[in-house]
Amino acid sequence: MTNGLRNKDGPLGNSFRDPSGFVYKKKGIIYRQINQSYRSTFELFIASGLYTDLVASGDLIPHDMVADEEMQTEQGWRIIRPEHVCFWSYPYEWCFSQLKEAAIMTLRVQQKALKYGMSMKDGSAFNIQFINGKPVLIDSLSFEKFNPAKGWQGFRQFCMHFLAPLALMSMGDHRLGQLLRCNIDGIPLELTSSLLPWKSWLHFSTLFHIHLQVKAERRYLKKTKVIFGSHTIDARRVVALVKQLESAINRLEVRPSSSWVDYYATTERQQEALLEKDRVVGTYLAMVAPRTVWDFGANDGRFSRLAAKQSQTVISFDFDLACVEMSYRKCKSAGYTNILPLCLDLTNPSGRMGWGNDETMSLSDRSPTDLILCLALIHHLAIGKNIPFDRVARWLSTLTTHLIIEFVPKCDPMVQRMLERRDDIFPDYDEKSFELIFSRYFRIIESEKISCTSRMIYLMKSMVSNT
Repeated sequence: MTNGLRNKDGPLGNSFRDPSGFVYKKKGIIYRQINQSYRSTFELFIASGLYTDLVASGDLIPHDMVADEEMQTEQGWRIIRPEHVCFWSYPYEWCFSQLKEAAIMTLRVQQKALKYGMSMKDGSAFNIQFINGKPVLIDSLSFEKFNPAKGWQGFRQFCMHFLAPLALMSMGDHRLGQLLRCNIDGIPLELTSSLLPWKSWLHFSTLFHIHLQVKAERRYLKKTKVIFGSHTIDARRVVALVKQLESAINRLEVRPSSSWVDYYATTERQQEALLEKDRVVGTYLAMVAPRTVWDFGANDGRFSRLAAKQSQTVISFDFDLACVEMSYRKCKSAGYTNILPLCLDLTNPSGRMGWGNDETMSLSDRSPTDLILCLALIHHLAIGKNIPFDRVARWLSTLTTHLIIEFVPKCDPMVQRMLERRDDIFPDYDEKSFELIFSRYFRIIESEKISCTSRMIYLMKSMVSNT
């Protein structure tokens, strides 16, 4: 559908690239125009039963046909209104398991399309969003009538958007998936081949679909059409290719490991403090009753899961991909479909990218939310990253209506450990300064000290209009 949907009316995101139609926002609602040039294909998509099948299985977002003469252009044929997506995320914000599930779903959709005489004309990870805990295709214009002369047009793009990052994360380092952030058209296969370890040459899928594609491209240039699947190929061979990719991707795995994964593996005294923290945060959540919650520095999602019991949607952010992976796995096993774990470095959050810096949204573009959790985070920002309280408070106040934030004083063992490795250049890092500065942007509603610790948790309300 589109990569970016900012808070403004008019044409949106990268849909200008698609001659089949474009996406726009009107009065806060997302619509899509289908052009006359795509009419016969879209009618086949509906009449064949493929649309009904994909919607019924939850693999495609449903839509309604609507009338909008004001926005429809001369090239337009129909206007559709897709089902609302609560929060938009991007492949470079997903953990390994999320990207893997999105890849498998894409291959499943391609197999279904072939059964109805159609094929996906692309293989972009940006056409997928996570809705109710699972990946869903959001682009109803991704299909075309199957043509043996084309094979699967989206095959190479699929390799760049899915197979390449998954192979790098599995066989190299799980952080290499972040290369999608600076390669929104997919990680180049030549770069992927150079980064993969020697053992990847023994893996059939990476050997054939990455290394040999690169070698063929270097040697034969335009003759690589045979490798890319653009030669005459019947549907059975495309199905075989898709199943081969599915089998290969299913075998790829990662073992999440970092110094933060065991953060909540605590002593009995720390466990007592955690339970007290659960109580206080739970009380504050009940007071606000938020529909949407963002959890910054969520680690393995302990407090995201607490928030999910009292809200409709929780976006669980952490900078550590291993923690995001663990959080996602815990959500899946426990059945939390209203939590979306994402990778986000608050000191370098996702920004606008693409043509005109207008194809993807920044984090701020996706705000506001009803409530933000900032637990055990402020010392990492203020002391670990030298970000002043004023900067933190000012930015947070533009993102949310309510804030639950934990202040960790210098006497805390975690802060003491941080200060062992650097000079204490933070004379104003204290509770009084924290309250004074945050009071410029928030009204402090409640505060409570966590027993067995010197930490304080605050409930605040922003004094900045976020409408």
